[in-house]
Amino acid sequence: MRIIIATGNMDKVREINELLEGTEFEAVSMKEAGISVDIDENADSFRGNALIKARAVSKFTDDYVMADDSGLCIDALDGAPGIYSARFCGEDSTYEEKFKKIFEMLEGVPEEKRTAHFTCAVAVVRPDKSEFTVEEYFEGVLHEKPCGENGFGYDPIFYVPEYKMTSAQMSPELKNSMSHRGKALRAMVEKLFEKC
Repeated sequence: MRIIIATGNMDKVREINELLEGTEFEAVSMKEAGISVDIDENADSFRGNALIKARAVSKFTDDYVMADDSGLCIDALDGAPGIYSARFCGEDSTYEEKFKKIFEMLEGVPEEKRTAHFTCAVAVVRPDKSEFTVEEYFEGVLHEKPCGENGFGYDPIFYVPEYKMTSAQMSPELKNSMSHRGKALRAMVEKLFEKC
């Protein structure tokens, strides 16, 4: 059975297929499924945005559809950048620009108050148009300078004290075992089989 992922990111599709290995499901991207749709993510939560994307794509298919929305939430900044993580500092800003802005905003905030977490919400619309969501978190602290070559996005400044490294310094296997996306995708796979 196909599960169409509301993304053009093939790395994400590959990651989901690794989790689906040994099941009857195979993940394909929207593009691979021949679906092209402009989606306005205008909800005020990760869960809401994931549902918007999944519902938009599900209008074009009777397959399972999955979408996710994720971002970095910094406690000292009242949860910012949050749902605006990708668009923080403007649509076309680089992550270096985003890091610079965050460090400016956190000036004078001691390290123990620089707590943060990543959030990932996953929404699935089934062929019968019933739906479910799951949401998971990855706790850490903001590092004072970017470190590490793995991962993407905010990973180089997201420090995990327990492992004394940023998530960009972790192996993909270690990161996936504890990350917001890894946990949310595993929870999504479990829920998929509840009604199969």
